[in-house]
Amino acid sequence: MNSRQNQLQAFDRLLTIMDELRSQCPWDKKQTMESLRHLTIEETYELGDAILDNDLDEVKKELGDVLLHIVFYAKIGSETDDFDIADVANGICEKLINRHPHIYGDVKVENEEEVKQNWENIKLKEGKNSVLEGVPKSLPALVKANRIQDKVAGVGFDWEKPEQVWEKVEEELSELHEEVKDGDKSKIEDEFGDVLFSMVNYARFLDINPENALERTNKKFIKRFQYLEAKSKEIGKSLKEMTLAEMDVFWEEAKRL
Repeated sequence: MNSRQNQLQAFDRLLTIMDELRSQCPWDKKQTMESLRHLTIEETYELGDAILDNDLDEVKKELGDVLLHIVFYAKIGSETDDFDIADVANGICEKLINRHPHIYGDVKVENEEEVKQNWENIKLKEGKNSVLEGVPKSLPALVKANRIQDKVAGVGFDWEKPEQVWEKVEEELSELHEEVKDGDKSKIEDEFGDVLFSMVNYARFLDINPENALERTNKKFIKRFQYLEAKSKEIGKSLKEMTLAEMDVFWEEAKRL
């Protein structure tokens, strides 16, 4: 691993390159925070993919892309004298110190849950009106549901046992089943949402990230379906020409790979 001096030199090198690109490159000179926003979101998802694939070399590369964006935003902020990279770094340092009184103060904690509860209580003391203010509106719904539940649990609004949560899942499934029989699409959608929300809550009690779980299933399905597509080409048939029984043979083969 690199020494702290080498790490700081590498960061200084990145800041210098950013200065040069911003002043000399036509594309970099043209960028704004708004124009970078969608690219930053894309880079973050690419980092997430690399993490799920456990591709550490790719994680390193994607972290570099995300770091570049952080430096880019700070550079733009410095041009209007609003903030620079030092303000960004010092801001997060102060936040971390303030929100870890068990490390930088005299508060005692017994476990991770107490740390999370202190974190949310401190944020309320900082002037937030709701523990849910920190949940971005633009988060995908599944991720947002997990963050909402995590936030409210931090201030004690939570179930006590996994069994209670599973009972809630079963209750919501039963209500969904009844609405499906009645056929009211609006009510079906409401109940379907309640089922998903309760399943996300259950995942929390199982110490499973629901977004990661669903994405793993997505990847698994894609891999198996593409195997099926490849096999259909080998036998000279399109998927539309194959029976479900024929497709199922290759699907079972894919599951064993």
